[in-house]
Amino acid sequence: MKHGHYGSLSSSGAAHNHKAGVQHQAHGLCSCTNCLVSVDQDMFVAVERFGQFDKVIGPGLSCLGCDLCGICIGLRSVTRRVDQNECVIETKTKDNVFVAVRVAIQQSVMADRAESAFYRLANVDSQIDSYVADVVRSHVPKMVLDEAFENKDSISLAIQEQLCKHMTDYGFTIHSALVTEVRPSQDVVNSMNEINKQKRLRDAAVMAAEAEKIRIVVKAEADAESARLQGVGIAEQRSAIVDGLRASIAGGEIDAKLTNDRVCELLLITQYFETLKEIGTNNTSQAVFIPHSSNDAVMDVASQIRN
Repeated sequence: MKHGHYGSLSSSGAAHNHKAGVQHQAHGLCSCTNCLVSVDQDMFVAVERFGQFDKVIGPGLSCLGCDLCGICIGLRSVTRRVDQNECVIETKTKDNVFVAVRVAIQQSVMADRAESAFYRLANVDSQIDSYVADVVRSHVPKMVLDEAFENKDSISLAIQEQLCKHMTDYGFTIHSALVTEVRPSQDVVNSMNEINKQKRLRDAAVMAAEAEKIRIVVKAEADAESARLQGVGIAEQRSAIVDGLRASIAGGEIDAKLTNDRVCELLLITQYFETLKEIGTNNTSQAVFIPHSSNDAVMDVASQIRN
């Protein structure tokens, strides 16, 4: 079956050969007559007798009767295939942000209403665009930008209900209506990205501060525990020194009884020499010793403690 564009059709080309609602002028198997027609599996063909609609024939071979050079019988064809129609609607949200809403519509010709698809609409795409624009511009202005992104499904459902309600009368069934994109201006996109960036930086700063706080608290607790254990160690060390001194003296021939003052003097002497030892073994320390006597120094400290 030969085809040619008919009526208000789009420009010729392979991309338009199977667009739903686009009609083509058809011809019979013989170039000089339309009495014998072969219809493709994916096509509907409308038969006209002297310009008046007669019937719609389906796929296969059909004998239509006598014809003279296409004068008696005329043929039109449309596709059975599901076609996608994309609409881009510009509108404004409740918070005064202009957005472009892209909607994809899948439609096809209904077999039982093919006559309406042939004769009722001059431009299917324009009609669908009008219904989609009406729904989008009545729903999106009631939402802020974030709600428009979140409620794409509800907008899609409203569009599909509107199209199914009206396009059925024109012989088309709507398989789905999908809001595929809600695109604000690039300036708004950049602003939203900057807001998200600053929010994440703020969260990161808060988390870093919390981590630093925990680190300081744990370090302080560790220092306190270290100081406590150090004090316990020093106390046990001094206790061991005192016990050792008593045992050493008790093992000698002198009187084993030690007074508290004598014990304190022995401890001071021991710590004095340990301090001198630490100063001497530290390579980085710098100390100047003035003339003094260790015995006088210890007695002076001991006298200060007693007084």
